[in-house]
Amino acid sequence: MLPAGLLGDRFGRRRMLIAGLGIFLAGSLVGALVDDVTLVIVARAVIVARAVMGVGGALVMPLAMAVLPSCSGPTSAPRPSARCPPPPPSACRSARSVGGWLLDHFWWGSVFLVNVPMAALGIVACVFLLPETSDPASPKVDTVSTAFTAAGLSTLIYAIIEAPHPGWGDPLILALFAVSALLITLLVLRERRSSRPMLDLSLLSQRPFLLNTLAATLVMFVLSGLMFVLPQYLQAVLGYDAFGTGVRMLPMMGGLLIASRSAQPLIAKFGARAVITGGLIALAFAAILGSRTSVDDGYGFTALWLSIAGLGFGFAVVPAMTAALGALPRDRAGWGSPHALKAVGGSGLLMTVRQVGSAIGIALLGSLLASAYSHRLDTSGLPGTAADTASDSVVGAHVVATQLGDRALAASADASYVHGMSLVLLVSGIAALITALLAAALLPNAKPAEPTDRPAPGKDTDMAPTTADAGQ
Repeated sequence: MLPAGLLGDRFGRRRMLIAGLGIFLAGSLVGALVDDVTLVIVARAVIVARAVMGVGGALVMPLAMAVLPSCSGPTSAPRPSARCPPPPPSACRSARSVGGWLLDHFWWGSVFLVNVPMAALGIVACVFLLPETSDPASPKVDTVSTAFTAAGLSTLIYAIIEAPHPGWGDPLILALFAVSALLITLLVLRERRSSRPMLDLSLLSQRPFLLNTLAATLVMFVLSGLMFVLPQYLQAVLGYDAFGTGVRMLPMMGGLLIASRSAQPLIAKFGARAVITGGLIALAFAAILGSRTSVDDGYGFTALWLSIAGLGFGFAVVPAMTAALGALPRDRAGWGSPHALKAVGGSGLLMTVRQVGSAIGIALLGSLLASAYSHRLDTSGLPGTAADTASDSVVGAHVVATQLGDRALAASADASYVHGMSLVLLVSGIAALITALLAAALLPNAKPAEPTDRPAPGKDTDMAPTTADAGQ
């Protein structure tokens, strides 16, 4: 994502956005061709498909936001963070439902077909609707910094994922953490010495930007872990099929829709800090409530805390991101006039840090779940291969239990997974609560700016502030 903005600046944002969508479409087609011939072919095809889709997505995400001002004309040029906030995960929940339906009716590679018409439509829209913009004077892509970033973060996440198996104190795991720290340190030193850095670390010296970025990142950390544990619970423990699992994750969308309609008026009245803090408290409450889930609870209880989580997420992450960009000078936020856009800057850094928070959240909380599940699961009396399969995941345990007719194993797997999920949700809730306290204490009291020109008494003038004003 970091070099994507620079590539768009130098070679044309529309051109690189089309290239990203094309790469993403190609990766989706590769994934759709996956068949159940052999596990080796399936694994290789999926790895290739997901890697290609990752490259395409990394180009699309920052460039899609960078070209938005060029659609509004040189006189309007609002900050996209205010008018066009990043899409909430409700779209991902809908895609999960569609993917579940495809899994139930077609080959499992068909889930990638959802992306094909969307990417094709995006390419057509870019070709016919978007003007081309560029900034030839932008700095060149720093391949060394890009390599440091990718290698450092990948090593960190890999170490977190693998740690539960050999143990956190294993020499190999410690070595991976040390390598990751070294690579990230080299990245920081290189960027600080650069006259035109790809990763502008000076932005982090601006307190409102830093604090709101951290708030948004921690929200994504919590939500990513929460969304990682839930599908397996719905499918393996409660027994829903793939489509049913996707549908039953939609209550979060209801909470997000309510928050999206209510956030701006609340920010206008109380300020961004109060809304962000309230959202974090709601997210913490939802996670802690979810941690009380037992094996005997039905779906109704899950729908309750999932709806509250959607509310908390909607009230926390979008206002935090808007306030972060609103705290930057206009030319640093990446949203200038159509002829002076900058796809790098605060927006690129914010999106990258947020994505890193999501990845680390899944890795860390997923590792916590795996460790708690495997330690609680009773595999006594099982052959070695069956025990390993059951210990890998609750889905694998149910497969083994079905093959062996072992109801005790299935019950143990359900109880062990619910125990691990409850632990993950409890940790997530505590993290969200601590973040809420820090937000209340440290975030600037960003209230809507008072208008300089007040209307004459009696005139009906709309003076409702925008979200961008609230973020100032």
